[in-house]
Amino acid sequence: MTIWIEAQLCDGCKRCLKNCPYDAIEMVDGKANILDRCTSCGACLSVCKKGAILSDAKPREVPDFNDRVGVWVFAEQRNGELSRVSFELLGKAQDLAADLDQTVSAVLLGDNVEHLIETLVGHGADTVYVAQHKALADYRTIAYTNVIAELIQSYKPNIFLIGATHIGRDLAPRMAHRVGVGLTADCTELTIDPEEKYLLQTRPAFGGNIMATIANRFSRPQMATVRPGVMKVQPVPAKKGEIRQHTVNIDESAIGTEVLETVRTKKPGKEITEAKVIVSGGRGVNGKEGFALLSELAEIMEGDLAGTRIAVEQGNVPTENQIGQTGKTVRPEIYIACGLSGAIQHRAGIVDSRYIVAINTDPTAPIFKVADWGIVANLQDIVPELIRQLRKV
Repeated sequence: MTIWIEAQLCDGCKRCLKNCPYDAIEMVDGKANILDRCTSCGACLSVCKKGAILSDAKPREVPDFNDRVGVWVFAEQRNGELSRVSFELLGKAQDLAADLDQTVSAVLLGDNVEHLIETLVGHGADTVYVAQHKALADYRTIAYTNVIAELIQSYKPNIFLIGATHIGRDLAPRMAHRVGVGLTADCTELTIDPEEKYLLQTRPAFGGNIMATIANRFSRPQMATVRPGVMKVQPVPAKKGEIRQHTVNIDESAIGTEVLETVRTKKPGKEITEAKVIVSGGRGVNGKEGFALLSELAEIMEGDLAGTRIAVEQGNVPTENQIGQTGKTVRPEIYIACGLSGAIQHRAGIVDSRYIVAINTDPTAPIFKVADWGIVANLQDIVPELIRQLRKV
């Protein structure tokens, strides 16, 4: 693609200079001039009000995707147990499918996993694609990729959702490359464009400082991985579904890996994303003594202790209990935020909590924008009183 300037049309407004990300435009005798370092990114084309910037690029045509139908969810299972994120994605898939007037399908891989089909249907799947083979008993990247790619090529889904778990983050990019489509990773929100009917995929960008919304216009299926704990589970108890068995032919020599042994370690306590009450702290808690106070409050309320990234880096909160864009997304009944400012990275991880209580000495702290109750005070004064009152109860 080549970009050039029609000098007689240029009025020297300098809009193109301000919008060029590569400083590849200069002014010569009051007219814009393209420099050699221009990458032909096209950022300048739309900002020129006089039409003085021209290009020989032809607009890319959007293919006809009328044959691509259905919202698919990868039903992740380990040892015959479905992960919670699979149910969350089926809940969101119901909303997306309703907007598109399409159906919801679950893709279930494993060995002897028939008992999971009814559960998937009961959480919103109109169709369950089942692929069973001894080679699929344990997750292996190439084996799962081969089978799912076959299903995609045979049935042509419109949307494919995968949980952003350890398995999902390994499987999704390999699958996207295999079928030749784009992938938006670690999404926190999914919607359907009301006019164009594209999947709008929202995820944090630039270190969580902004939220980017991405639309894939030129390939199908539209693929996204979604953070666990972000979407709501929406059971459909009386639902009836269709089962489609997929014949699996796998050559072990082509898989490239073999599972010799599986070692599982049991983490102390329950997963933070399942907690009903969370007491969380940030920089303002002032060290281990302050977090000991928050831990006592969490224990009395039968909740869990969590924190921001700085709290984790200082060793006051375990890594698995970090909340926010670079941590986990939670939706407890009560979230008590103590001594944390509530930057956008943290707020994105707690915004779906039922009730948020904020304690901070700064009345302008962003956390108060999302809090249901705000207390402008030192947590060293408030938390001990909360503990005393709760002990009476």
